Amino acid sequence: MKTFTLPGTELTVPNVVLGLMRIQEKTDEEVRTLVKTARDAGISFFDHADVYGSALHGCETRFAEAMQLTSSEREQIVLQTKAGIVREGPYFDYSYEHLVESVEGSLAALGTDYIDILLLHRPDALVEPDEVARAFDELSASGKVRAFGVSNHTPGQIELLRKSVTQPLVANQLQLSVTHAPLVAQGVAANMQGLDQSISRDSGTLDYCRLHDITVQAWSPFQAGFFNGVFLGSPDYPELNAVIDRLAKKYDVPAIAIATAWITRHPAQMQVVLGTTNPERVAGAALGSEVPLTRAEWYEMFRTAGYTVP
Repeated sequence: MKTFTLPGTELTVPNVVLGLMRIQEKTDEEVRTLVKTARDAGISFFDHADVYGSALHGCETRFAEAMQLTSSEREQIVLQTKAGIVREGPYFDYSYEHLVESVEGSLAALGTDYIDILLLHRPDALVEPDEVARAFDELSASGKVRAFGVSNHTPGQIELLRKSVTQPLVANQLQLSVTHAPLVAQGVAANMQGLDQSISRDSGTLDYCRLHDITVQAWSPFQAGFFNGVFLGSPDYPELNAVIDRLAKKYDVPAIAIATAWITRHPAQMQVVLGTTNPERVAGAALGSEVPLTRAEWYEMFRTAGYTVP
């Protein structure tokens, strides 16, 4: 498993992360097996959010109940959670009161004294940067949160936060897979008239993050689009799957590892956030951490996923 020092922190992190948004109905043994499989594969980074689960902090609570981590075990892992979505609204809330209340709830649910990384979950159109800064300052000074970041944010939204927030924003969690890659695809086909791919929809978010040492965390890395099924084995992507199967055979890994490798091969040093609760898939995906796809192989996957390479 490839690891690196997360810019803006002293954390050594793997480039594959286990997301735990689907563990609410899992038994203690199922959660422990899932986490052990991840740990055995070199994954020491676990991603949560306050809204994951059937109740507020549901999956965080389920994780803590199942794992019963000792102090030394807690120190060996990175726990990341998110705040800002008011699910029952539905709306978003980046007020000082909501962010602090959410973190207190996450700390209690996870049974820990500190959160390694807190992300602002989705952009709040009514954000007041000074309110966010006030919350971050208090949470940082108290030691309750050690690092901060965002999720699904554009460069302009991040710049607005940075106007007031003094802590580095170390991560931006964004949807990315080989078949859902506008982060990458627009730049490849820039300045091509009449091509939908050439339209900028995110103001150069990937390049912005690279320029500012913000680590991109890729969520839904195997989804064809926005929660509409996986591309692996899908009849909608026969050419892509033929390429993936050929590369899987070449590198002696499962197909899911090649899908992981398409992201980890990118020089932005991104993290892949796995959403599966299937231990076999977790182990298989983790094998893509260091698969050395060539440029030709990377672009072949990109082209057969439906993107234009001029």
